[in-house]
Amino acid sequence: MRARADVVLFAGPTLAASARATTLARGIRVRPPVRRFDVAKLLDARPLPRTIVICDGVFHDALAVGHAELRAAIARGVQVWGLSSMGAIRAREMAPLGMRGFGRVFARFMEEGDFQDDEVALLHEGAPPYRALTEPLVHLRAAIAHVVGRGLVTEAAADDVLRDLKSRWYGDRTRRGAVEGLAVRANDAAQVREELRDFGRFAWKTQDLEDFVDGKVWERAEEGGTKGTVRRSEATRTINR
Repeated sequence: MRARADVVLFAGPTLAASARATTLARGIRVRPPVRRFDVAKLLDARPLPRTIVICDGVFHDALAVGHAELRAAIARGVQVWGLSSMGAIRAREMAPLGMRGFGRVFARFMEEGDFQDDEVALLHEGAPPYRALTEPLVHLRAAIAHVVGRGLVTEAAADDVLRDLKSRWYGDRTRRGAVEGLAVRANDAAQVREELRDFGRFAWKTQDLEDFVDGKVWERAEEGGTKGTVRRSEATRTINR
């Protein structure tokens, strides 16, 4: 089995959001959020990485990672994984071509037709550690579903909040805005705010990264543990095609 140093992980705000993920990623070559030609450059390096993991990527101020370079990596025998953010988007698009996807965010892309790419988008700092400045809609959706499930907000009121968030540019979506939008529509605003105080439990993107690295999913795949199978749990879903 290859060493963990054979794994290259492109991550920024998703990794910065979790001290646990940062610790788990020690021994992995961590690169900044991926952009066009970053994967192509890796294919010219020696030795060739055994595994490339796309988590975060740019798309607004630079060209996004290209499908062609990902196909080239797969053709060279590199395991290419996508999860959490840009990685989940590309894994959904390229699943039939051999890119592997992991996690709840990826599962949402695969299963729900109205799940748009901007659901995972956010603004973040332009330099390491790339801390997030806004909240991705996928996290806000999870928080909304939680308070509805607890009976604190009606489905109709939650739909109003979600429509408002979806209508906004991703750079205007914030945790505070969502919490207050829900609170003013609830019978007990203080209870809604308290229920959403621990917002990290709704951070699916970071949880997916933590689960992926902690479980060394790429190693299980090399051993044939995930080949051709679909694994489900409350936390993760892995699909290989």
